[in-house]
Amino acid sequence: MASISASTKHKVGVKKPAPKKTTGGGGASILKTGASAKIKSSNSTSSNGAGGTARRGSVAPKLQPAALNHPQTLEAFISLDGAHQKDRILNEFVPHMFGERATFHEGISKPHTASTSQSRGGAAADIALACKHLGPVVVLKRFGVLAEIEKTLLPQGIGAVFGNGPGRGIHPGGGMRKIASAASLASMDSDNAMKSTGGQSYSTMSLASGASGDSKRGKSTPPNAREGALLFLRALCELGSRAVEPFVVPLLAAALDESGSSSSSVREAAEDASTAIVSLAHPLAVPGVIVPVLFEALHSPEWRVKAASLDRLAQVAARAPSQISKLLPKIIPTVTDQIWDTKPQVTKSALAALLAVCNTNENPDIKPAIPAVVNAISKPADTYKAVEELMATTFVATVDASTLSILCPILSRGLKEKNAVRKRSCCVVIENMSRLVDSPNAVAPFGPLLVPELKKVVENVQFEDIRDVALSALQALTRALGHADIEAAMSAIMREEAEKAEAEQRRIEEALNEEKQAEEERQKREEEERKQFREAMEAQRLLDKMALEEEEAKKEKEMLKKEAAKLSTKGKGGKCQGCGLKKCKKSCLFYSG
Repeated sequence: MASISASTKHKVGVKKPAPKKTTGGGGASILKTGASAKIKSSNSTSSNGAGGTARRGSVAPKLQPAALNHPQTLEAFISLDGAHQKDRILNEFVPHMFGERATFHEGISKPHTASTSQSRGGAAADIALACKHLGPVVVLKRFGVLAEIEKTLLPQGIGAVFGNGPGRGIHPGGGMRKIASAASLASMDSDNAMKSTGGQSYSTMSLASGASGDSKRGKSTPPNAREGALLFLRALCELGSRAVEPFVVPLLAAALDESGSSSSSVREAAEDASTAIVSLAHPLAVPGVIVPVLFEALHSPEWRVKAASLDRLAQVAARAPSQISKLLPKIIPTVTDQIWDTKPQVTKSALAALLAVCNTNENPDIKPAIPAVVNAISKPADTYKAVEELMATTFVATVDASTLSILCPILSRGLKEKNAVRKRSCCVVIENMSRLVDSPNAVAPFGPLLVPELKKVVENVQFEDIRDVALSALQALTRALGHADIEAAMSAIMREEAEKAEAEQRRIEEALNEEKQAEEERQKREEEERKQFREAMEAQRLLDKMALEEEEAKKEKEMLKKEAAKLSTKGKGGKCQGCGLKKCKKSCLFYSG
């Protein structure tokens, strides 16, 4: 008999799994590490518009017309008179673009097919092609197509986009309304929108059809209609005509707002439309229209809207680098705040946008250090690595506000570190940088950021050589600010900070007063409603009381009548209840003579 002990070894046969077969075409690559093989799938993206699973960042194909896709049909449409052209656009192309059925042109006998993104895009391309040949003013304004687009994408007006009403966003008390009014936008003056289409609104028709919108986002317009409107904006931009720019660029806010839609097709159309609008916009529209709209979009509660606006900011930086470079003092603090967003998608887009906008800086001295500076902004632990990169930089070119906006946040953070040697490195960079500042106005916004920290280093660091370097840097920065001595610079900074604090306090008080007035008006309305309700209830009570009294009087009258009938000797026919005759005999008990 065999004995089993702790040293006994057993051989167990294990069936090895069959190796997985990989398909050709570069679908997967096998990476062997040790004894095991790991399969790493490659990221493949679809080239078509609707079927791709990872379309983010891809280029959408150009929209093709559906009805006017042949030269003969196009010539036949152009040969029509204005009334028939308007009728066909409004009663055939626009309903198809919004996902509706063109009943007046198709009739009720023709079988109705479900609307798809391709059919809506074809109808949008048809209207865009009509704009190209008839003129955008004729089709968009005279025929009223732009009014339908505005009612579909902006049912509550431009001020309600991104949820930035009064007192919100970067423009307190105005939001998007200030941007729209300041830019004198051509597409925001459709006062007679209902009149332009003969009192008929296709967006309203879509609402009546029972389609659902984004109710959680306050969107009541159907997703098909919003997608069709966005496809139309994209088709207009694909024309490449400057004549459509005044009508399309103001609707960038609506396209960005739809990036947060619950419908994937609407989000995809919004991304393509916003990309096309930014590509069409003139570089001179960047500081006055594009960037303010992107800043407002960053205050939206939807993370997809923030990510889309940051992507468009990176796109603008590639298209208009000189305009973005001048706006860096405003852009960098705004984008830096988005790096700490809770959504990793927003953080990733913010880092890409920050690197793109910083690369627009024209100073050749700091070009090699920009990646390290951007990395230090996102990772405070790597601040000294960026300072070391700047220490190796020889400043030769003039330092402007754009360059200072990139360097000053990192230098200010470096001055706050505990290591005195690192503080010395920051002081050296500040001194070298301050000697080449082109004007006091360029460095004035960053004086409150650096001067107090430099003064702390001069007063608190125990090493004399570091204090001397900090004092030299402080003097150089003071001269760059245009002040005679350090005390004058500190007093000017304190005065500016006090003015800013007072202005902020006034703004807060004004906002509180507005809220207080709104609360008082609301209480007055509620009190008036309560008063009207009490009066209505009192009137109803009096009516009920009168009705009850009438009912009781009627019942009492009926009771008296019944009592009189009981006491009477005559029956219902007028005959005596004793003898049965109408005139009683003398022998009747009830004879009364």
